[in-house]
Amino acid sequence: MSKSVQNSGPIPERIIEFIQEHHLMTLTVCSNEQLWCFHAFYAYSTNDALFVILSEEKTKHVKIIRENPQCIVTGGIALETKTVGLIRGLQFTGNMKPCSGSVFDPFSMLYLKKFPYAVFKSGDLWTVSMDYIKFTDNRLGFGTKLIWKRD
Repeated sequence: MSKSVQNSGPIPERIIEFIQEHHLMTLTVCSNEQLWCFHAFYAYSTNDALFVILSEEKTKHVKIIRENPQCIVTGGIALETKTVGLIRGLQFTGNMKPCSGSVFDPFSMLYLKKFPYAVFKSGDLWTVSMDYIKFTDNRLGFGTKLIWKRD
């Protein structure tokens, strides 16, 4: 029996804990009939309720975002398990925007703290904010979903 719990206001702590337990997400962008998914390591800013990722200008997804900065981004983070009662996963919609580019930008500091080797990587930092979240947590009962929407 599945159930859904609707939330607005701050993102529920159970969802934030799940996000902080992981470091890899899948994102999808779409523009002018172009649909593309990609994977990214992320750092999560609890204070700003957004992800920080690193990506290069030459990638297909950055080109799509540059062509259409208003495009909606979808994403997901999943726990890999074969045990049905432990399944947890996050799906969301939001948007993706470039960071300021400054090394002293707080998002740069956050990302480099989590991934210090990124200082040697080329690319720019981007923020990914969430407007809608669906979090499945079977530990709360089979098919239980926590839904969050930005106010």
